[in-house]
Amino acid sequence: MKKKENIIKISVIGGSQVDSEIYNLAYEVGREIARNGAVLICGGLSGTMEAACKGAKEEGGLTIGILPTADENDANKYVDIKIPTGMGYARNVPIVLSSHAVIAIDGSYGTLSEIGYTLTFNKPIIGLKTWEVRPYYSENTPYIIRAKTAKEAVKLAIKEARDYIKKNQTG
Repeated sequence: MKKKENIIKISVIGGSQVDSEIYNLAYEVGREIARNGAVLICGGLSGTMEAACKGAKEEGGLTIGILPTADENDANKYVDIKIPTGMGYARNVPIVLSSHAVIAIDGSYGTLSEIGYTLTFNKPIIGLKTWEVRPYYSENTPYIIRAKTAKEAVKLAIKEARDYIKKNQTG
């Protein structure tokens, strides 16, 4: 039996309250993810998550929201597959583990925890206007791959996701 190629899944993480610049950036990231045939995963709520989902939907993409609440009706209107967890911030773990790469856009402490989980689970992470993260003993090692535009971020995420899949394939 021929092995089926993995569908690339990219998690988009970021704040639930954002200004118009960040909203538009997340929207463009969502559009680019869909244009590249990848699935978008996020926390399913407002702000960065809503903007990315909206962009993906407008390009015909598939969106998955892993919600912090037990009520799927809490998802933004652009989420196709709603996964209610009732886990609060603990849902950040499945957001990271469900993807092949992560794009962090802006964000507060919830985003920082997702960045931490991404690094803990050795997933590639691309950053757009987000946290600077590195251990105190490693001043020169970038842990977050930096991008300047939505298009660049998604291009990097797709490449990193393919590398991640290839490196982690079994059989």
